[in-house]
Amino acid sequence: MNDLELLRILDFLQKLRLPWTKAFPQADGELVWQLLHHLISSVTRGEVVTISALAQAGYAPYTTALRKVEELVEDGLIARVPRTKTGKSFALQPSVKLKRLFESYLVDVKRAVAQTLGSRGPGEASEDYYFGASPIGGSPGAQQGKRFDLRFLLAEDNYFVALQNMWADLRTSFGSRRDFTLARLPQLYQLALENAQRPVSQYDIVAINIPWMGEFAAKGFIRPLSNVVRDAGLEPGEFHADFWATGKWRDTQYGMPIYCTIETLAVRRDLFQEANIGFPSSFEQVLAAGQALHAPAHGRYGITWNAARGMPVAASFLFLLGDCGSFLLDRSAMAAKKPVRPVIEMEAGLRVLDYMHRLIEISPPGVTEFDWEASLDTFLTGHAAMTYCWSMRAARFEYDTRSKVGRKVEYLPHPAGPKGKVTAPIGGFVLAVPSNLPEERMRLAVDAIAWITSPDTVRDHLKSGLPVRPRFSVISDPEVMQSSPIVNFVERVARRDLLDSWQRPPIPEYVAMEAIIGEEIHDALIGRTADRAALASAQRRIDALFRHKSSRRAA
Repeated sequence: MNDLELLRILDFLQKLRLPWTKAFPQADGELVWQLLHHLISSVTRGEVVTISALAQAGYAPYTTALRKVEELVEDGLIARVPRTKTGKSFALQPSVKLKRLFESYLVDVKRAVAQTLGSRGPGEASEDYYFGASPIGGSPGAQQGKRFDLRFLLAEDNYFVALQNMWADLRTSFGSRRDFTLARLPQLYQLALENAQRPVSQYDIVAINIPWMGEFAAKGFIRPLSNVVRDAGLEPGEFHADFWATGKWRDTQYGMPIYCTIETLAVRRDLFQEANIGFPSSFEQVLAAGQALHAPAHGRYGITWNAARGMPVAASFLFLLGDCGSFLLDRSAMAAKKPVRPVIEMEAGLRVLDYMHRLIEISPPGVTEFDWEASLDTFLTGHAAMTYCWSMRAARFEYDTRSKVGRKVEYLPHPAGPKGKVTAPIGGFVLAVPSNLPEERMRLAVDAIAWITSPDTVRDHLKSGLPVRPRFSVISDPEVMQSSPIVNFVERVARRDLLDSWQRPPIPEYVAMEAIIGEEIHDALIGRTADRAALASAQRRIDALFRHKSSRRAA
C-alpha cells in the first residue's frame, strides 16, 4: 500500500465518521452507535426489542447501557410502544426523529461510497447509487469487452424501477439510466404502438403486458423469436408451462417472460388471528371477514381493491368472473383457431357485480377512484384488513420503509365465487424485440434478453426481494425460497396448478374490449347504470367491435 492509497482510505473513513458525529453528537458515541444499530436492525427484521434486552445486548455493562438507553429515550431518539392492551409492558421502537436522522446518515454514507467507487454514469447523482447492486456475470457487453447502448421501453412498476436502479452490470454494459424509458401501463401501450409506426424503432427491447401479446404479434409489431430462442441459451423447459406460454401467439414464441406476477388476496394475518377468523376461500367468506374487521371510526376498512374506471376495474371484473368459472372466450375455440366471439355470461356477470357492490360497502370512501397505487397504499399504511393486489406490487408490504404491515401479511389465491374455484390469475410482462429494429441490432437484443432472464440474474432479483416466478433451476436454492413470503406463495400456487392467464385472453382485440368493460362496469358500480343494462351494453359494444373487424377483413 503506497502513501496515496493510504491517504485515500483515511479520507474515505473520515467521510464515513463525520456524518455520524454530525447526526448523533451524544457522548459515548461508540455505545450510542451499537445500541441504535442493534435497535434498528432488530426492528427491521421484525423482532421485538425490550429495554432490558437492549441493555443486555453486551455493548457495555448493564447499568451503563441501561442509563444510555434511558438518555436516548429522553432525547426523543427511542420511543416506548405498549406491547399489550393493559400498557404494563413496553417495546422499544426507533422514533420518527431517529428514523429521519438515520436515513440522512445512510444517504451520506451512500454518497461517500459512490464518490469513492464511482457513481453509475454521466449525469447521475451520487445518492442514486444502489448499495445492493452486485455484478452479474456473463452479460454480452462484458463478454465482448465494450459498452452497448441498448434502449429499453419498460413498465413503471417496482420491478422495473428496481431493475433500473440495481442492475449495475445492465447499466454499465448496456447503457445509462437515460436509456430506460419507464411508463405507466396506458402510456406504455401508447408508446409501444407509436414506436411500431416508426420507420426505425426507437427501442431495442420493449416490455409487453401479457394480454397485449396477441395484438402486437398479430399486427407484426414484434419479431418472432422461435428460431433464436435455443441459440441464445433459452430453454423452455426451465419455465412453468403457463409462464412460458405468456410469450406465445399462435404457437410461435414472440417474447421472453421477464416476470410473472399473480393477483393475490393479501390479508392482515395479525388482525385475522386477533379476531379468530379463518382465511377466506370464497366470496361470502371474504365479505364476512371484511364486515367483521371493518372499523371506519378507527381508520380501518374491511378491504381495498382496484375499482377505478378503465383498466383497473376491468381487470378486477374479469378476474372475479374467472373466480366464478366464467371466461370471455372458450379456450377450445381459441386453440382450434376458429373465429372468436367473446361473451360475458349474464348470470355470472350479475354475480360478480353483486359481489363488487357488497365490497364497496366495506371499502374506503372513493374506492371507485382507486387504481393499483391508491389501493396498495391504503393497505400498506395499515388502513385496510384485506386487498386484492399483484404479488409483484405486494413486495412493498415487506420492504417499503412506510409499510405498517411488514411480516403481518398472509398471501392467498383468489377465493372462489359461486360455481367457481380458487384461482391465481397471472399477470406480468414479456420482453420483445420490435419488428422495425435494424437487423444488425437484433442479435444483441436477443442476447440481452437471454442474460436478463438467466438463472443467475433471476436468483439475484429474488434474493433482493423481487418476487419473480423463477426458473425451475432456481427454486432449489434455499436462500431464494427464504427471501420473501411472496416467493413462497407464488411457488405454492404454481405447484397446486392454480395459475390461470385466461381471465384476460391475449387476443388482438383485448385492449379495446378492456376499455369497453372498464366503462360499463364502472357505470354500474357508481349507480349510473343498472347491472343488467351495463352488462348488456358491454356485450353489444363488444359484438359491434368484432362485426367491424369482420367487415374490414371482408373489404
